[in-house]
Formats: sequence, C-alpha cells, structure tokens
Amino acid sequence: MPALSPQDSETRVRNLSGWKIESGELTKTFTFKDFLSSVDFVNQIAKIAEGAGHHPDIDIRYNRVRIGLTTHDAGGLSEKDFELAHGIEKLA
Repeated sequence: MPALSPQDSETRVRNLSGWKIESGELTKTFTFKDFLSSVDFVNQIAKIAEGAGHHPDIDIRYNRVRIGLTTHDAGGLSEKDFELAHGIEKLA
C-alpha cells in the first residue's frame, strides 16, 4: 500500500478526534481510570490490529496509552493507519 501525501494525511487526520501527526506518525494518547483499564484497552486493540495485519506502536504509562501508527513498508502514513485509527476510536 503506498504512502499518502502529506496533504492527504492532514485532511484525513481532521476526521479523527484527538489524533495528530507527529514526526510522520499518527498518534493519540488515551486516558483511563487505572492500569488494568489501560491494559484491557490494549488487549482490545491487539485483536483488531492482528485481524487487520497492521500493528501499532503502543506505550502504556499507568492509566495512559499512547498509540503510534505508521506503515513502515510504505515509508509513511497509509490508508491502513487511518483505518486502524478509526477502529481504535470505536473501542475507546
């Protein structure tokens, strides 16, 4: 899958609440009530990511989960990143 142009990426990120593009990566940090809630969220993400064959970078800091998406083999953001971000939003 080819990388999107920076303009296409900027247009698409506007349709995702709270997501932003940082250093070529689509990112968002989610906040939960505690560590277990954070881990439960990550486990839900793992299921949809595995089904999509597209795996995010995930950083858990107690009650905060930072998601980072990029398509490494495309060399930037692709449609896969935005599709997975929409799926993650449905979980949150």
